Amino acid sequence: MKSSLKSFLFAFLLVVLSGNARAQQTAEAPGFEVEFETFTLDNGLKVIFHVDQSDPVVAVALTSHVGSAREKQGRTGFAHLFEHLLFLESENLGKGGLDKLSARIGGSGANGSTSRDRTNYFQTVPNDALEKMIWAEADKLGYFINTVTEPVLAKEKQVVKNEKRQRVDNQPYGNTMYVIDKNLYPKNHPYNWQVIGSLEDLQNATLEDVKEFFNQWYVPNNVVLTIAGDFDTAQAKQWVEKYFGEIKRGPEIKDLEKRPANLQQTKKLYYEDNFAQLPELTMAWPSVPSYHKDSYALEVLANYLSEGKNAPFYKELVANKKLTPNVQMFNYTSELAGQFMLQVRAYDGTDLDKVHSAVEETFRKFEKEGISEKDLKRIKAGQETAFYNSLSSVLGKGFQLAQYEIFANDPNMINQEINYILAVTPQDVMRVYKKYIQNKPFVATSFVPEGQKELALENSVAAEVEEEEIVMGAEQEFNLEEEVTYNRTPSSFDRTVEPPYGPSPQVKVPEIWDQKLESGLEVYGINNSEVPLVQFILEIKGGMLLEDPSKIGVSNLLANMLTKGTKNRSPQELEEAIELLGADIRVNATDEKMIISGSTLAKNFEATMNLVEEILLQPRWDEEEFALAKQQVINRIQQQKASPDYTASNEFRKLIYGENHILSHNNLGTESTVEAISLQDLKDYYARNLSPHLASFLVVGDIENEAVVAELKDITENWSVKNVIFEDLPAVLPPAESKVYFYDVPGAKQSVLHIGYPALAETDEDFFLATVMNYRLGGGSFASQLTQELREGKGYTYGIRSGFNGSTFTGPFLISSGVRSNITFEAVDLVKQILRNYPENFNEQDLEVTKGFMIKSNARKFETMGSKLQMLQEISNYDKPMDYALQQEEIVRNITVPEIKALAQKYVNPDKMYYLIVGDAATQLDRLEDLGFGEPVLLNPSEK
Repeated sequence: MKSSLKSFLFAFLLVVLSGNARAQQTAEAPGFEVEFETFTLDNGLKVIFHVDQSDPVVAVALTSHVGSAREKQGRTGFAHLFEHLLFLESENLGKGGLDKLSARIGGSGANGSTSRDRTNYFQTVPNDALEKMIWAEADKLGYFINTVTEPVLAKEKQVVKNEKRQRVDNQPYGNTMYVIDKNLYPKNHPYNWQVIGSLEDLQNATLEDVKEFFNQWYVPNNVVLTIAGDFDTAQAKQWVEKYFGEIKRGPEIKDLEKRPANLQQTKKLYYEDNFAQLPELTMAWPSVPSYHKDSYALEVLANYLSEGKNAPFYKELVANKKLTPNVQMFNYTSELAGQFMLQVRAYDGTDLDKVHSAVEETFRKFEKEGISEKDLKRIKAGQETAFYNSLSSVLGKGFQLAQYEIFANDPNMINQEINYILAVTPQDVMRVYKKYIQNKPFVATSFVPEGQKELALENSVAAEVEEEEIVMGAEQEFNLEEEVTYNRTPSSFDRTVEPPYGPSPQVKVPEIWDQKLESGLEVYGINNSEVPLVQFILEIKGGMLLEDPSKIGVSNLLANMLTKGTKNRSPQELEEAIELLGADIRVNATDEKMIISGSTLAKNFEATMNLVEEILLQPRWDEEEFALAKQQVINRIQQQKASPDYTASNEFRKLIYGENHILSHNNLGTESTVEAISLQDLKDYYARNLSPHLASFLVVGDIENEAVVAELKDITENWSVKNVIFEDLPAVLPPAESKVYFYDVPGAKQSVLHIGYPALAETDEDFFLATVMNYRLGGGSFASQLTQELREGKGYTYGIRSGFNGSTFTGPFLISSGVRSNITFEAVDLVKQILRNYPENFNEQDLEVTKGFMIKSNARKFETMGSKLQMLQEISNYDKPMDYALQQEEIVRNITVPEIKALAQKYVNPDKMYYLIVGDAATQLDRLEDLGFGEPVLLNPSEK
């Protein structure tokens, strides 16, 4: 269901870090072990427990060994459909199912994902709700399918269609993997179709079809239950046996045979993409299934060839021939087969034959030189860090244990995997290149802008892509309010009785240490020894705020340049030094800050900070790198123009802040402002604005306070304080009356909605109170009225949300969504009605759900290293007290319905908002006048 090569990175990481090599001599990794226990119920359910008492939370995941590969031709998309359906209702949870329960118990939100080979359902909750979660997960598995009725199925079909429109049809290059897989695998291969399936198959699916699919695959003997976190294993075993034990075993399920792609000849295809602004070449070679002994070497090959400035593809395609800003490559493996992928999104107007020639030239050079031991060492160091990062949360450990159990038949691979990572040799890398890539047939797709098929590879043939025609009033009607009866599944006890909470968890607010150095640099830290890692952020106030409006993009380019070498290291040498430490150092600019952030193995913290000092204080100012950076930024700007989502974000900024406000700009700049920026502009900005007294350093990990402070003192000794002047910004005010604005994207399958106004800064007294008020409006995912009405009630959208987005400056209240084109007016009108009614219809039950979530969710608020860093940012950026989380909890405990209503009346007035729609003007613009806000303003009439 993913729409581009980049979208597969998460799925690929799960595979790479979940066991791909078995029969290899292994190198030993440093001591790190995840303890677990397993058992199997009589009905075949496999259960894995992992205890981690660092936080009072548990992660519960139910993983079914069924994905799109278990579907039949003509009946595709069923596994993904059930990912949706299983959250809606079951016999004993009732309507709203796990979504409603999640809100009440303070869970992270019921979630799921579907791949070719498995579907999982997961959530992290406070540990007092463990019995409730086991009860609920069992209800989904054994007491669910009778609740799926014709109206429920009809509605969820619309939601899935909207997901496809949002992720595939309305995105540039969205159909790339569809074309690749159709041509890489034969028609009868289960990887020939996409996970999300065919919309035609989905529409034609009957209730009997989907029930048959469920009863075949969603059975205890095809499922793994993982529980990870702070819990009593003996008690949990009793609960698992009680709630899952009497669910009937299903039919025996045979493993599918491995079916690697057998491509006999190269295939070249092209597609003129309505949304694409730039030509893109994607190539795919058949490779190996997950756990094949060659998988690790193939991953090293992909990493070496494409990642970073030392990569052969970077040197040839990016630096030398200047054909593209980057090259992506990885080995995408699945249970039955794998594919080695390369993707190049070229610069505007680039002939993709030139790109392909450069790829082949790079391959020939690699065949002569291979990979050095030093390069292999740096790649392995990065893989080691990524492995530990994947296990830094209880949910991550639970995911990995289930993955190993299902696809490797051995959950103990979680303690062996790092050794396989370290086992690859240079000879292995060259061997797999020759076996799978060198002179082997491949599938190549050229996705080019409309009217530019001359940029496609020579001898390419037109690709067949299923284009959905959006027709007004064509969607199936359904009524979810009608009473439906069904036979209840018998049980030995009354399952309608929800289990009680366990003992209330003691919220563990991490202990924070802080120190202010003589230079003015403020330091905040949290010690955390769960994994041998350190994560850090150095924030410097400024960013776009300190830029000349005629040269927007300076701070972003400066951030880009700071990692392009130092005074004494070339860009390649700097990158190599970072990677050999297993570290990651990034520099980026935001509207209000320059940020240096990173992670490293704890043992390498001192060496990593030495490199941070070089990056910050000894920039290289390389003219060639600067020219390349400008070209890459312009390329990003051009790509953003192709995305309706980015267009909506950029146009909404202008409405919120007005033309003369610095924050109305995208901090990348425009093509013209970036062209106007010189290297001297970057040097001047750097010399004037980067000062330690405007900086804060935040750190979380397995490191002592003294070691952190010592490194920072060394940095600030040579970092001079500057007199930085921030200009006063003009006030931003909400509109006196609502107005509709439309940005035309001809042929859009969806309309992107941005509705809101300039509201609050996070430092305003009402900011947190407003976020509490917003939870039931649109901040609570499936607990919110916007989601319940537009997605669950009408099937208009895949997702909708609302929130307050202030910082130290006033930011917008924003409602955002993508809705199918033919109900654009109806969706916006419904949003308007919900806003109008919200202050009146908010009641005691809404307050109870809000309090339940916002208080109980504190138990999991600080579990991961990332969440701890976020806590430090809140304290540093907004001068919040160290115990602000506990103070906010008290505010929530004491808030009342009248107070929420007053806040809603004050901050969600539908008659004083901007209504921005990005979509197909030809079919949707005129109808929007019926909203009652006057004639809509077309923002890009000259482009029609």
